[in-house]
Amino acid sequence: MDIEEERLKGQAEIWEHMFAFVDSMALKCAVELGIPDIINSHGRPATMSEIISSLRTTTSSSTPNVDYLTRVMRLLVHKRLFTSQLHQENNQIVYDLTRSSKWLLKDSKFNLSPLVLFETSPKTQKPWQYLGKCVQENGFPFESAHGCRIWDLALADTDFNKKLNGAMQSMTILIINEMLIEYKDGFNGIRSVVDVGGGTGTLLAEIVGANPHIQGINFDLPHVVATCPDIPGVKHAGGDMFVSIPEADAVIMKSLLHDWTDEDCTKILKNCYKAITNKKNGKVVIVEFVLRPEGNGLFDKTGLILDMVMLAHT
Repeated sequence: MDIEEERLKGQAEIWEHMFAFVDSMALKCAVELGIPDIINSHGRPATMSEIISSLRTTTSSSTPNVDYLTRVMRLLVHKRLFTSQLHQENNQIVYDLTRSSKWLLKDSKFNLSPLVLFETSPKTQKPWQYLGKCVQENGFPFESAHGCRIWDLALADTDFNKKLNGAMQSMTILIINEMLIEYKDGFNGIRSVVDVGGGTGTLLAEIVGANPHIQGINFDLPHVVATCPDIPGVKHAGGDMFVSIPEADAVIMKSLLHDWTDEDCTKILKNCYKAITNKKNGKVVIVEFVLRPEGNGLFDKTGLILDMVMLAHT
């Protein structure tokens, strides 16, 4: 490779990084419009006119812009979120789902759409604008952007809280599915489990459903559990994990410790210890991403990205 070609590749990489947000916004557009669901509802690849026709019935009386959507889909096809091909019989382009966009179907148990909409929302995106400033001044991006911590905004803003809970729920369903396969024997002999920071109780619902002998305690902030649905075998408890955690045979924490400083994690873990002190075989189960900066595994880059998300948000 000559020097000039190497230089140009470097330039191309900067363009790609600089406009990486365009991929996210195009993805958000497709999810907001329900494009994956529209294509899926046809049971076959759909033409642009069929997609537009479906949008007319689900949106306002205004006419959807065919040119705009065609350009959005062109990018998402390039990113392999959808496929496109010329249909020989009617000479029209038809669009179909890929292994990626199948994870965005709203009726699917494994649906990442709520997470996409949360992470691409204006309030969630705003802290990223303060990353450089906070590196310089040792501040907190989310607080710089909103004047409060993420949990305080969720308490004050019902819509933001709903989006946050939906995102966490969709992520939890993915993780617990694997956990119930890989860690199923870990619940043997356990009669009670408290999920610290359990949100709406999705994790415990799956654990108790697979292990009916277990009594679940979904433990989170009072305003979070106030909106929780009734779940057989699970009771909801509001409180502060920095003060105390309900007693149980096992304490489980999924995607929780990464939100906090080492000092805060120490406080939480000490309260976990107190919660299982009176139990004969008490245990604490921690479910987290493990960072592998040099790794080439399927989700190693995702781990590094989520580390940055925690830096920006918590």
